[in-house]
Amino acid sequence: MKKLTAVIAVLGMSVCAAGQATQTARKPCEDLKAEIAKKLDDKGVVGYTLDIVDKGKEGDAKVIGSCDGGTKSITYTRGAAASETKPAEEKKPQ
Repeated sequence: MKKLTAVIAVLGMSVCAAGQATQTARKPCEDLKAEIAKKLDDKGVVGYTLDIVDKGKEGDAKVIGSCDGGTKSITYTRGAAASETKPAEEKKPQ
């Protein structure tokens, strides 16, 4: 009986985890891109670009996220032009 209860508990946790993974994977790309940009800005990272591209068309860029149910990727590239991203100092209120 104890084994059956343990198996049911493990299966229940697996189903819950799978449901959460599905919700995370279906996050809209713009929302995820904004979250990633905020984290990078908070860490003081400057001179980068984040792009939303179709899965498999990432090129040489580093893939740092997946969105729209895994159909698109968010890529990170260092060395962006100053006009493309603002330094973290400009974004903070004075």
